[in-house]
Amino acid sequence: MKHRMRGTLLVASALAAALAMTACGGGKQNGNGAQDSGKGGRLTIATGPTTGVYYQIGGGLAELISDNIPGYRATAATTGASVQNIQGLQAGSYDIAFSLLDTAGDAVQGKGSFDKPQDVEALTRLYPNYTQVLVRTASGISSLADMKGKRISTGAPNSGTEVIARRLLTAAGLDPARDVVAERLGLPESVDAMKDSTIDAIIWSGGLPTGGITDLVTSLKKEVRFIDITALLPALNQQYGGIYQQGSIPASVYKQSNAVPTVVVPNVLLVKKGFNPDLAAKIVNLIYGRKSELEKVNAAATEINLGQANGVAPIPLNPGAENALKTLTKQP
Repeated sequence: MKHRMRGTLLVASALAAALAMTACGGGKQNGNGAQDSGKGGRLTIATGPTTGVYYQIGGGLAELISDNIPGYRATAATTGASVQNIQGLQAGSYDIAFSLLDTAGDAVQGKGSFDKPQDVEALTRLYPNYTQVLVRTASGISSLADMKGKRISTGAPNSGTEVIARRLLTAAGLDPARDVVAERLGLPESVDAMKDSTIDAIIWSGGLPTGGITDLVTSLKKEVRFIDITALLPALNQQYGGIYQQGSIPASVYKQSNAVPTVVVPNVLLVKKGFNPDLAAKIVNLIYGRKSELEKVNAAATEINLGQANGVAPIPLNPGAENALKTLTKQP
């Protein structure tokens, strides 16, 4: 098991290094990356693990930008996801970043994983993330409260999955630091650990379908199952102000016998405050004008909805993105 996980980590690390070198090098040439005069340059899009939807759709977006906005070349970088993405955006390592809305809300308010408010803006709301909780059938887990004393993958360090995993466990009456053995694993490592029976469950927040989850349920079949966590929704929303909603993972997504009720939270596309408004408008127009191309990359993009595009509160919209969305929503 250690050998397999080590190999996965080495591949992921190599890919991350290659992407980072390609993308970040161009940013240094411009000094401030995309926050220049809008004359062109390299853009780094912070996404997530290679087996997640952020990385796939981020790659599709990078290709759209490179092919359709003259002077710009974009690259999708693999990361630990939301928290790391926002930290890197603030530091100037990335130009554009995917994030869960709950994590981004913490960022602008300077709470949770952030010790001070982060200067970020939104380009648009994206598709929702579905909280996907899978347990080994033999574990005896039927609810999050049953995870007490179990080994649980709560997501990679500094990921949006880790944020929501901790919140869910707390809502279930557990102390994430004491009542479970929290394995802070990325999705590829979590899948390997489930296959090797070294963890009892995975908590994952991602679009549908997520490649790593497809791999897991295809490989282990009846040895794993999804659990319904929607009983925790009232406690979550009492604590966090209605950001979480009830959704359902259709049976067809992972070839299950029934749909799985679950908790969903929107994703947002972020930039640092001061990002060039003209470029922001062009990116927003690309997302909605060429959405069908993103849908070919991953079906999660079908849930990108122009009618909800400005639903990013408490994150402020970039002025250029806001103007573009107003124009788009006025079109017949």
